[in-house]
Amino acid sequence: MKHLARWARAEWGLLYVTVREPLLKRRRRAVPMTLSAVCLTAVLQVVQNQPWGFGFVQDVGAVRAEDPLWLSLLRTPLSVFVPALDLPVWGALAQILLVFGIAELCLGWWRTLGIAYAATLAGTLYARLGIRLGPHAPLGLPASDARVVDTGPSAAVVCLAVYLCWRYGAHVTAAAVTLAMIAEVLVKDNLAGKEHLAALAGVVVLCAAAQWRRRHRRSTARVGSGSGLPPIQSWKARRGRDQRRSCR
Repeated sequence: MKHLARWARAEWGLLYVTVREPLLKRRRRAVPMTLSAVCLTAVLQVVQNQPWGFGFVQDVGAVRAEDPLWLSLLRTPLSVFVPALDLPVWGALAQILLVFGIAELCLGWWRTLGIAYAATLAGTLYARLGIRLGPHAPLGLPASDARVVDTGPSAAVVCLAVYLCWRYGAHVTAAAVTLAMIAEVLVKDNLAGKEHLAALAGVVVLCAAAQWRRRHRRSTARVGSGSGLPPIQSWKARRGRDQRRSCR
């Protein structure tokens, strides 16, 4: 049990410390964007299940590969919060509340939305490319997928989770989420699963860009607690010093 607790602290400790303080101090006021996103998703779910509202939600938030690209780009911001009709909405609401909430506390609301939109856009653009390649290409899609509505909040949730895990040192969790998405495609080869993988590829590019930027900054300014180390290494160094002191 001690080994499991030690592993959990090493895996999620920095993320927990980052989230805990602002959440305890400000509570609901710490995540206004997340609460707004949950409410918006719930409202869109109610509206799209009404005879008078289904067409409206489709017109403003449903993205398909057969649509003109400019129209898809206009719909993409709202499409992130349109839940899938064939899945229980409570799952989407719980995912948004948990992952968007943690991301907003750690990254800020504007960066959280930026990553969410980038992930969704990566999936949207992949769908168009896959259909153009055709079903016989390794990354291709059948022409019938052009009429399928793109994935909603799920791609954004997955990519935010992986980005947070990478940024805060939870590498095992990030690998587990990635492997789960690969398994999803192997078990159920559909458009949503492949869009998740395309979105993950997009977040890998974001992680690489952030790593390059961090290394560039490290050469000109100190990062973290003033030790010259990035946040994850600085936190681990402090944790190691505290453990050594407790053993004396």
